[in-house]
Parts: sequence; structure tokens; C-alpha cells
Amino acid sequence: MGIEPGGFRSRRLTQPMAKSADLILCFEKDQRKDIVTLAPTAVKYTFLLDDFANMCEYCARNGLVKGLTIQERLQSVIDSASIIRPMLPEPEDIEDPHGKEYAKFRTAAEQTNKALRTILTSMRKHYRVEEAPVRPQITRQYAYTV
Repeated sequence: MGIEPGGFRSRRLTQPMAKSADLILCFEKDQRKDIVTLAPTAVKYTFLLDDFANMCEYCARNGLVKGLTIQERLQSVIDSASIIRPMLPEPEDIEDPHGKEYAKFRTAAEQTNKALRTILTSMRKHYRVEEAPVRPQITRQYAYTV
């Protein structure tokens, strides 16, 4: 996907970071609200992780995922968000485990992994297998003489 996690360090989200992002995923509705308050233009590309996973799956099932690269495919879901949201289940928060016991981290990790698997599966170029087109040169009957 073009992401190198080796040098990753968490840091507080700033307005310039939020404004320059292509996609922001968060755990809780309050986090989304805080991000959109910080950078109002980010409202178009800031989602709860669970909500974005549902959007990706819906778009994949309905042939709405477009593009050749992962970035183009994710962008096609973002572009469809306002149209498809009414058809999706109410998004659920993933409880932020920061400062909580290990069991909360484990639960958050399981929920996060499930959502990420849904997103990545939905971004596959061949999400559903469709019938191959009929090619006349293959179906034409040839008469062979011996």
C-alpha cells in the first residue's frame, strides 16, 4: 500500500496534518468531532473505522469501487460516502484503549483488524467474480473436413 511503518511515532494531530490528509480514520464519534472541529474541510474524508469498512464493503458489493491503484480505489469510496451512507448500518465506536487495561487493547485490536480486513478485501480489484464475456471467435463453430 505504500506505507512504511518502521519510522512511525504517534503525535498529536494538527490542523495542517488534518488538512493535508487524504483519509482520516478514527475509533470514536467524539474523536471524529474533534478532528472536524480542528479542520472543518476534513469532514469529507474523516470517518469512524467501522463506518469506512462498511462503506468499502457496500461499494465493493455494488460495483462502486473504481480505479487501478489502492489510492484511487479508496478515493472512489470517499467520493461515494454521502450517497451511500443512508444505506449503511449505524457506525459503532471502537473504544479507545489508551490508558486502559490489556483486555481493552485486545478488544480494540480485534475490532480494528476486522475492519481493516474488510477494507482491504473490498479494495481487491476482483472483489466479485463476474462471468467472462462471450467472445465470438471462441463460440463460432468450425466445420472440419477430413
